[in-house]
Amino acid sequence: MELKDKTVLITGGASGIGRIMVHLMLERKAKVIIWDINQETINETIAEFSNKGEIFGYNVDVSNLTQIKDTAKKVKSEIGIVDVLINNAGIIVGKYFNEHTASDISKTMEINANAPMHITLEFINDMLNNNSGHICNIASSGGLVSNPKMSVYAASKWSLIGWSDSLRLEMKQLNKKVNITTILPYYINTGMFDGVKSKIPILEPEATALTIIKAIEKNKKLISIPGYIYRFTRFGQAFMSINVFDWFAGDLLGIYKTMEHFTGRKK
Repeated sequence: MELKDKTVLITGGASGIGRIMVHLMLERKAKVIIWDINQETINETIAEFSNKGEIFGYNVDVSNLTQIKDTAKKVKSEIGIVDVLINNAGIIVGKYFNEHTASDISKTMEINANAPMHITLEFINDMLNNNSGHICNIASSGGLVSNPKMSVYAASKWSLIGWSDSLRLEMKQLNKKVNITTILPYYINTGMFDGVKSKIPILEPEATALTIIKAIEKNKKLISIPGYIYRFTRFGQAFMSINVFDWFAGDLLGIYKTMEHFTGRKK
């Protein structure tokens, strides 16, 4: 997809890989809209990149359906049709499941699983009417592999992967040129996963963001970052017993212990 002159909306666009993707989109001469819950970081991002091109910011809590609907109406009336939607906003609560509160569970599912669906619903009909558009959903390799202290996060990302790839197939059945890309990154060094210890290298945000943008440009359907994560996981789950896979992922690769020292981003 040619991104020049396209209108791109990025949720969680004022921090982490979202902020980097804002910069990369502006470099490609796209018009960029940020949705973020933090007005201060929205202002900082706009101030930093306003000389790079057209950039707009909206303060919105994507766990709030009313705010999603109201902000979508503002975007359409003030800016116009969205050509590219990147559902990037996400949270994690790194605890054993029994330590979660009801709020932890509902908030994680609302932001990670429900919000991408609700936000997409606000913009997809314009894409269908134009027979053009791209929706990119940032899931996680946590949507492939079960992991202690990530149960609710994993549930939300498994949900996102299933919906996102089903949406891709629906666009194909409807014979519409609305492309869907599902992204499954490993841990990214943005602060969100501070404290994580991993034998598999933790991803650098700049390289990860660039990989995502290139996946959109090339209309990729589903990619993991790094690429071997998806293939190794699916192969192992297909051909190994659960006990053998637990040994492979848990003992050999150490994945099941990665969250032992998790602290997360400082408030």
